[in-house]
Amino acid sequence: MNIYLIRHGRQNSKLCNVDVPLAEEGKRQADLVGKRLEKYNIDAVYSSQLIRAVETADIINEHLNKPRVIDERFMEADFGDMTGLSNEVLKEKYGEFLKKRSTMEEDEPYPGGGESGLDVYKRAKEGLDELIKSGYENVCLVTHGGVIRALLAGIAGAPSKRWLVFGRQLENCSITHLMYDEKMGSLHIERVNDYAHIEDYDELLRKHFGNGFFNSDKNVKI
Repeated sequence: MNIYLIRHGRQNSKLCNVDVPLAEEGKRQADLVGKRLEKYNIDAVYSSQLIRAVETADIINEHLNKPRVIDERFMEADFGDMTGLSNEVLKEKYGEFLKKRSTMEEDEPYPGGGESGLDVYKRAKEGLDELIKSGYENVCLVTHGGVIRALLAGIAGAPSKRWLVFGRQLENCSITHLMYDEKMGSLHIERVNDYAHIEDYDELLRKHFGNGFFNSDKNVKI
């Protein structure tokens, strides 16, 4: 079984993890990956319930016309009290947390009841295990950067505190390919952050939006 994890397209806000629609660039990214997936024999299109993931999946499915499934277990990490804040406020209020987070010495949850990397992995892996039992051979799953990183860390057997190592620059609408071997009963990471379908469109690359955040001295887009 092949599972193609797609990071959602670019959203129309730079506030921390707000539930908003896609920007025009995000719609273009989704269209490009949808065209590429036409040759992948996709059986179903999954997504989280967050607007940016739903819209990305729906645009992709305009090319595929396959069953659509929404599963909240694949939503982005809960950022707790950091949700909805601007870069400037995050630096001011949570600079020490972000600096500590960048060291990856422990898997500390986001402040104010947010999730840790292990929390994200557990719920996403539960959804993935159920998806594997679906009987589909090829699935497109539109999800989020935190979910992709957490799954890669867990599948690779890395300590949860190291989840940020995976995909420092995960492009929007990139493809991360997982393969489940039925005979072995094991998941394998086939490729990560494949964005060949958008690399010729410089304006669509993540460097024009934000590179993710690790500490208070960096951009904090997600």
